[in-house]
Amino acid sequence: MTPSPRGVFVTGTDTGVGKTVVSACLVQAWQADYWKPAQTGVATETADTATVAALTGAAAHRLHPPRHIFAAPLSVEAAAAAETRQVSLEDFDLPSTPHPLVVEGAGGVLVPVGPGVFMADLMRRFDLPVILVARTALGTINHTLLSVEALRRRHLEILGVVLCGAANAGNADAIARHGAVPILAHIPPLAPLSVTSIAAAAATFPPWPAANA
Repeated sequence: MTPSPRGVFVTGTDTGVGKTVVSACLVQAWQADYWKPAQTGVATETADTATVAALTGAAAHRLHPPRHIFAAPLSVEAAAAAETRQVSLEDFDLPSTPHPLVVEGAGGVLVPVGPGVFMADLMRRFDLPVILVARTALGTINHTLLSVEALRRRHLEILGVVLCGAANAGNADAIARHGAVPILAHIPPLAPLSVTSIAAAAATFPPWPAANA
């Protein structure tokens, strides 16, 4: 029998904040599997699973296909409605794997997944600790602390925050102090975004056993 997976759920303070880059770093750092439960926006952008594959070189069997894929770059609920479909929590079960599993959400903590269902409800269903991805720029303190509060109100374990963007020690300190959360890593702007730059960023992340101690 394949062991139940243990891993993390990667969410963000917003869309486009760097969740896929962070997920790729975690896949590289922990030699983890990757799963995006619901993918939207494939009509206009490369699917996140393909991006993680390109940035990590992970074998195909370590990349689990999304349960739902939608064309429109909208919330899961809205993208599903545009295709006359509906998503429920019962649609989702964690893939079976003996490896650490990185699960990447769509958008932020309270993005609607279906009627009365939010991304945070999916996190609770999976019962994985959460990594919150945030920008370093102006406004990040408010966005990050609101997300931390929303996660805690739902009794979700927060493993820590990963900051993406130009270094900003003041914002990092404020988030850590006021949110009472560890800053797990800081990813500076990566140019070019490549296997090499992801590997370098991944080397700054805590090792898998320590992250789940």
